[in-house]
Amino acid sequence: MKLAYFDCPSGASGDMILGALVDTGCSLDALMDRLATLELSGYRLTAREVVRGGFRATKVDVEIQQSARSTQRNLPEICRLIEGSALPEPVKDGALRIFRRLAEAEAKVHGTTPEDVHFHDVGAVDAIVDITGAVAGLHLLGVDAVHVSALPVGGGYVDGPHGRIPVPSPGTVELLRGFPVFDNGLRAELTTPTGAAILSTLAVGAGVMPSMTIQQVGYGAGTMELPIPNLLRCVVGEEIPAPEEEEIVAQVETTIDDMSPQLYEPLVDRLFEAGALDVFLTPVIMKRSRPGVVLTAFCPPSKRPDIATLLFQESTTIGLRWTECRRTILPRELVTLPTSYGPLNFKLSRLGGQIITVTPEFEEVRRLAQAKGLPVREVLDRAKSDARDALADGEKPV
Repeated sequence: MKLAYFDCPSGASGDMILGALVDTGCSLDALMDRLATLELSGYRLTAREVVRGGFRATKVDVEIQQSARSTQRNLPEICRLIEGSALPEPVKDGALRIFRRLAEAEAKVHGTTPEDVHFHDVGAVDAIVDITGAVAGLHLLGVDAVHVSALPVGGGYVDGPHGRIPVPSPGTVELLRGFPVFDNGLRAELTTPTGAAILSTLAVGAGVMPSMTIQQVGYGAGTMELPIPNLLRCVVGEEIPAPEEEEIVAQVETTIDDMSPQLYEPLVDRLFEAGALDVFLTPVIMKRSRPGVVLTAFCPPSKRPDIATLLFQESTTIGLRWTECRRTILPRELVTLPTSYGPLNFKLSRLGGQIITVTPEFEEVRRLAQAKGLPVREVLDRAKSDARDALADGEKPV
């Protein structure tokens, strides 16, 4: 599967996305041929090489003729325009989904209906070319799935058709519901409604770059000169399929040197109850040669606030550090298998469909060993051997 990852350190707009796609390898002539199937006139698409912050990039401009600048279209008109074109069906579908989301967002902030929204806020011709061109460009590159970094939204104010409005604009905020965003400190409109609509609609993943073999890289330039390079990077490559399961987890850590050791056991228990996937303690030597402990907890990202609150409540720490990382896990299942001691619960893990570990629940093994007056190690080894024999004989786990 071919993936495209849009890395947006300085935001995103329609022309930046088009520039990045052309710079990545999408032919401008082929793109214009696709757009020519739309019954749309009064514009010209150009591309040139520019420098932003010392780095080269491609700047794509949609030059609108004066006669077309006052043209406004509502959603039904734009839908008819796209549906009546000779664009490939996947391009039509993608462009229509983007425009519907853009109309829904504008309708919500202006208190009207999607059908009644006129796209004067983003420019009717500009929006059609940017949005349809972006989807067509991805199709020409053979991209199957889009991933996007977190988006910086900017700050300050801009002048719009309704007067002076805050940045990010209300429409942009509405489009980015549920999408990762951040503030990079720049007071400018970094992510436009069109850029937000394109990327948030097409993205199947947002945040970190997916595992891929990089084949092409392109840079699209923004119009403004910023303190950082005003560039959007597009990375295209083949997905690296994972034989195991991959997921994003939050790693929460704190270093403690003033807490009674007796308090760690109940703290660790509480962390697991709160949703931690794993918790461990690492002894360290801190400043002034004081012995301390690094407490590390892994949890689903959604559980990070709960874990942080619990650490502040149940430990003496006054500060935490956290990051998101990937972990690879083998598919596993809990089953019951026969042993010499009777049925026991086991955890099976598989690699490529083959069982590679068969582990009995340790608490059951310990209770069984205590009840029979046997060494725990002996019961553990015998249970593992019996379980593997049962599986080799075709025993079906339950």
